[in-house]
Amino acid sequence: MRIIAGALRGKRLSAPPGLHTRPTTDRVKEAVFSIIQFRVPGARVLDLFAGSGQLGLECLSRGAASCLLCDNDRAALRAIGQNIASCGMQDRCAVFAGDFLSAVAKQAPGSFDIILLDPPYGGKILEDALRAIERFDILAARGIIVCESARGDRVYIPGAPYTKLREYRYGSTAVTTLTRNTE
Repeated sequence: MRIIAGALRGKRLSAPPGLHTRPTTDRVKEAVFSIIQFRVPGARVLDLFAGSGQLGLECLSRGAASCLLCDNDRAALRAIGQNIASCGMQDRCAVFAGDFLSAVAKQAPGSFDIILLDPPYGGKILEDALRAIERFDILAARGIIVCESARGDRVYIPGAPYTKLREYRYGSTAVTTLTRNTE
């Protein structure tokens, strides 16, 4: 696992041991950053199910202003801490150690320009995260949410002012993008 572009290009990252996290493949990561590349410079980013922190750190490598990395798994939090330190990104990163609902509830409305959601596949966790983002309205106007899911998973689409932009498919993975329109 490595950073694929930007100031930290080629930097190797640690992955948490075990089966609790599923790192995003390079193919899907390249596709995600192709989709959001022009939104990243100067962005405030939330990586809600951070795992190793690779997506948030990729954003920082590409010029994002800041990133909040959230996870509740101890092994993931250790890997996140190691990766932030090895990338020298302590001044642009914050870590939230806890569940995603608590993380979202503690953010101010409009706090993030990009929200990255790569939760465990299946179940209701992605829908619950999107409902929380909708309820607490933490996405900035014209911001983007990038959801990674299994190809067959149903992705909840929040009501107005949120809209679905597009869904992309990469093998068994789906990437769905949503935005928050201006009011």
